[in-house]
Amino acid sequence: MNKVNNIQGLSYVGPEDIVPFENNPFEVRDDEEMKSLIESIREYGILTPLVVSRQGRRGDVIQLVSGHRRLHAAKELGLQVVPVSYVTMTPAEIEIAVVDSNLQREHILPSEKAKAYKLKMDAMKKTAGRPAKNSCQVGTNSRTDEEIAESVTDSARQIHRYIRLNNLLPELLKMVDEERIALTPAVELSYLTEDEQKWLLETIETEEATPSLSQAQEMKNLSQAGMLDMDQIFSIMVKPKANQKEVIKIKVEVVDKYLKGCTTPKEREDFLLKACEYYSRFLQRQRNKDRGAR
Repeated sequence: MNKVNNIQGLSYVGPEDIVPFENNPFEVRDDEEMKSLIESIREYGILTPLVVSRQGRRGDVIQLVSGHRRLHAAKELGLQVVPVSYVTMTPAEIEIAVVDSNLQREHILPSEKAKAYKLKMDAMKKTAGRPAKNSCQVGTNSRTDEEIAESVTDSARQIHRYIRLNNLLPELLKMVDEERIALTPAVELSYLTEDEQKWLLETIETEEATPSLSQAQEMKNLSQAGMLDMDQIFSIMVKPKANQKEVIKIKVEVVDKYLKGCTTPKEREDFLLKACEYYSRFLQRQRNKDRGAR
């Protein structure tokens, strides 16, 4: 039985009696921020009550709405009770509240945003009901992405791009979190089938390389044309990336005194190429002379 006592307008509940939100898209990590939170609660207690809602047919389930990190810290400290504030919410409203209470955090992984935006969008559609027959629908249903964008820093288009990440295999999504694959190429890869993504994973492991945007776009186009297979993926992945080509950089001030009269980049490039060609011939003549003198 849930032990609830009303004290000074607040309720106090045992941490074990609170049910965390099952599909929470935000991971509770034992990082430095958590260590700091635990130490703060150890010294000062929980200053902001957890927000909970009674769920279940009999209202006997205490569902956590906001305060997952505080609840985790309380359990780590072995607290007997925690302060809670009750709200009346439907399951869909809880889903929206869970997302809203966490999206303002400083460190959010792309995978967390992907799941959070998808969760909130689906929940908003539940609360809004079915759209009217004559309602304007462009892109996502009822433009819920634009509604979400009003309360976050991401645009509606960016929100839709994050949601696309949910179509990636967990292994590829983890690479996005680890910044091994950038967001833009990851979105392109999300259009590949499950089998195609598995082939890509094998190639990434064997070649120890991740796809660039142009490579991801090429794979997406071939996939949509029904022409992408393991051999095609390998062929695309072994192509040298533009940013991997060796570039020789020379500071302008170092060679500027030799480039007088060369006003355009093309003129300067031609001058340097001719200078290299001339010097190469000079060195060859010197080597020929040395061989003749022996």
